[in-house]
Amino acid sequence: MKLYLDPGHGGTDPGATGNGLREKDVVLDIALRIREQLTANYEDIQIRMSRTNDSSKSLSQRTDEANSWGADYFLSIHCNAFNGAADGYEDFIHNSLSDQSQTAIYQDIMHQEIIKFNQLRNRGQKKANFHVLRESAMPAFLSENGFIDHQEDAELMEQDTWRQSVAQGHVNGLAKAFNLKQRSDDNTETIFKIIAGSFQVKANADERVAFLKSKGIDAFADRIVISGVTWYRVQAGAFSSKGAAENHLRKVQNTGVDAFILEEQVRS
Repeated sequence: MKLYLDPGHGGTDPGATGNGLREKDVVLDIALRIREQLTANYEDIQIRMSRTNDSSKSLSQRTDEANSWGADYFLSIHCNAFNGAADGYEDFIHNSLSDQSQTAIYQDIMHQEIIKFNQLRNRGQKKANFHVLRESAMPAFLSENGFIDHQEDAELMEQDTWRQSVAQGHVNGLAKAFNLKQRSDDNTETIFKIIAGSFQVKANADERVAFLKSKGIDAFADRIVISGVTWYRVQAGAFSSKGAAENHLRKVQNTGVDAFILEEQVRS
């Protein structure tokens, strides 16, 4: 399965803004998490992203790239805005399509899986004449993951745990819609890592590590590179048991730090 993954906007186009957030940053983070989860957990999936950093790309460039690559599905990630007066989640397919089309069937599955995770008011499944839905040669789906200018939605967007959950909802939808096969390897085991923040500035990661240590929680900053961009990911524990990880996660969250569990497959 070939997935074209499109975090909206980028570069000179910030997208919607509000509450100190920019759409281009939020959706890139969600999209990178989607790619990470898919590549780590599923077989026979190829992913091409319209951008993996804060770069500019026109709408035509995005659809032309997906079409020439021969993608099986076009997934566009966005956030919404409406003068602070609206909230919630909604998704779109092109308005020329019937409710019985394959694209609509995929939308049904994606929608149901995403709303299980996103903690947002469900605004429903919709249709529109957006460029990426109209000009893509394959089934295309665009998700609007909350309103960035709405205070409660924006408070969720700021959280690593929320962005991870939104990514998980999209991944589960893709896995169900395209019958993706989970990776299996007798020589691997699952490690449950507690991630307590990801930062592009090392000093910010070091500050988070120092804070956790002051609360009696051992932590360190792990340098990772994603698509050429260096991140400093704060890890506050790793466990072979999910139950033990969940117990430790609550301890970390009780300090006021936003944290989540990252499942990774490692060779035993």
